[in-house]
Amino acid sequence: MDVQGTTALVAGGTSGLGLAVAGRLLTAGAGVVLMGRDAVRGQQAVAALGQGASFVAGDITHPDDVAAAVAEAERRGGPQVVVNCAGTTGAGRVVGRRGPLPLAEFQRLVQVNLVGTFDLVRTAAAAMLRRPERDGDAGGPGERGVIVCTSSIAAYDGQQGQAAYAASKAGVVGMTLPLARDLAEYAVRVVTVAPGLFETPMFAGLPDRVRDALVSGTPYPQRLGRPEEFAALVQHIVENPMINGEVVRLDGASRLATT
Repeated sequence: MDVQGTTALVAGGTSGLGLAVAGRLLTAGAGVVLMGRDAVRGQQAVAALGQGASFVAGDITHPDDVAAAVAEAERRGGPQVVVNCAGTTGAGRVVGRRGPLPLAEFQRLVQVNLVGTFDLVRTAAAAMLRRPERDGDAGGPGERGVIVCTSSIAAYDGQQGQAAYAASKAGVVGMTLPLARDLAEYAVRVVTVAPGLFETPMFAGLPDRVRDALVSGTPYPQRLGRPEEFAALVQHIVENPMINGEVVRLDGASRLATT
């Protein structure tokens, strides 16, 4: 799908990977709707991105908020592209010094990372089906939309203390192909990116020794990924109609160690 002239909804789009995606798509000619929980940060992001960007305050775990963000994208003629970068993290061994991991912590991570992702997919896909297909490249079949979800390499090799987080991200991996199959007849693609260790606000406050230890486990390039590299992959996914139902690891060949 040609990005030019589309309307993209980016959940979690006010910082980190989501903000980089929003900037990339905006530069490529899309209008962008950002969804995030922090209104101040949202307005700052819109100011930084400039004309063509707007913001809707909302929490990915609240269906009414998700519906409002999708409705804003519809008001602007879309959404043809939806990217979910909204998520959270957490750590805790299944049984630690204080006893079993609180069930509420497991539920929190699954609710945000998995249930929130599914809610955005179902709501956005329904909106996409209300719009006509866009012409395909070189006379190929048209498309109604592209949905890009975000998982993590922890879905494949989660560390100690990551059972809840890994489960929430593995769920996103597991539903990618059936979602793509469900929506194929409507000319909507679904793809997931599983990033490794990226330069995001989550890593910004880590001590140098911790960052160095994490980077040392990445064969090449031996550094944290850059949000712009994640955004470049998202744009390619949108523009390449043969990428569908796939989970793409973006990790410099990194495999997480046991701890």
